[in-house]
Amino acid sequence: MTNILQLEVASIRSEAKDVLVLELRARSGVPLPAFSAGSHLEVNLGNGLIRHYSLCNDPAERDRYCIGVGLAPSSRGGSRRIHDLVRRGDLLSVSQPRNNFPLVADAEQYCFVAGGIGITPILSMIRWCVAAGKRWQLFYCVRSRQRAAFYEDIKALGNTAAVHFHVDEEQSGRFFDAESALRAVPATAHVYCCGPAPLMRAVQEAGRDRPSDHVHFEWFSAEPKTQQDLQAFDVVVRSSKQRFRVGADQSILGVLEDNGILLPSACREGLCGTCQVSVLSGIPDHRDTVLSAEQRASNQTMLVCVSRAQSDVLELDL
Repeated sequence: MTNILQLEVASIRSEAKDVLVLELRARSGVPLPAFSAGSHLEVNLGNGLIRHYSLCNDPAERDRYCIGVGLAPSSRGGSRRIHDLVRRGDLLSVSQPRNNFPLVADAEQYCFVAGGIGITPILSMIRWCVAAGKRWQLFYCVRSRQRAAFYEDIKALGNTAAVHFHVDEEQSGRFFDAESALRAVPATAHVYCCGPAPLMRAVQEAGRDRPSDHVHFEWFSAEPKTQQDLQAFDVVVRSSKQRFRVGADQSILGVLEDNGILLPSACREGLCGTCQVSVLSGIPDHRDTVLSAEQRASNQTMLVCVSRAQSDVLELDL
């Protein structure tokens, strides 16, 4: 990670079942780098573990960062480590805030759909809307009331008519009806969704007739990628003129690392944007969940951890 901050865990609280909120502050008391609604931090947990957690506090605050950490049932070590080992007073190495899920500031109206811990970036966005006097509504989906993180915070926002809770166990297990929910949302509204993959896919389908730049997603995990018919291709490094073969079972990032070219990287799943590089020639095969439709169509940038090539050769600005 670049631009590393050493921040103290000023407090830890249990926010809901299997959800902790960590408040991070600089021990010196100096103001922290500003962040925008939808931003996240890269948190270095040691032992090679780097995880991304969305900021959930008010973007106007400069004295602290707050992140919500849900304990993932199939944790690969990140959330489990925080829940079991991180304590008040610990120092954590974190990146400066990054934003792959930015809020369009000039929209007339916003519709937010959150599932579980996906409420964290959405809460920061709602706080911004309240401060800016924007119209908004929230659909918040949880399995049970015990798992509704930030319930009191949401209620305190003062617009209870705009908040709609969907609790599975109170609906006989019925899944959230994204089609019905979005049907009443004006076509001019910007829709933001963060949550488990089934919810994200449902909102994608419900928003299929909306302008693509009015529906925004932040994914927890990458969708499974088909490995059928993957072709090998070449990557050219502009600065050194080196040319490397990327096999069907290899990633661009892995091949570059094997040849001594080290790039910033974190998730290696196309979720965080850390390994984004500029493309000078060739056509990428985008397999990430970060780049916008416009960025993909431009063929000028790509995430080398998961994306591949449609052309025989890609030249990268490295």
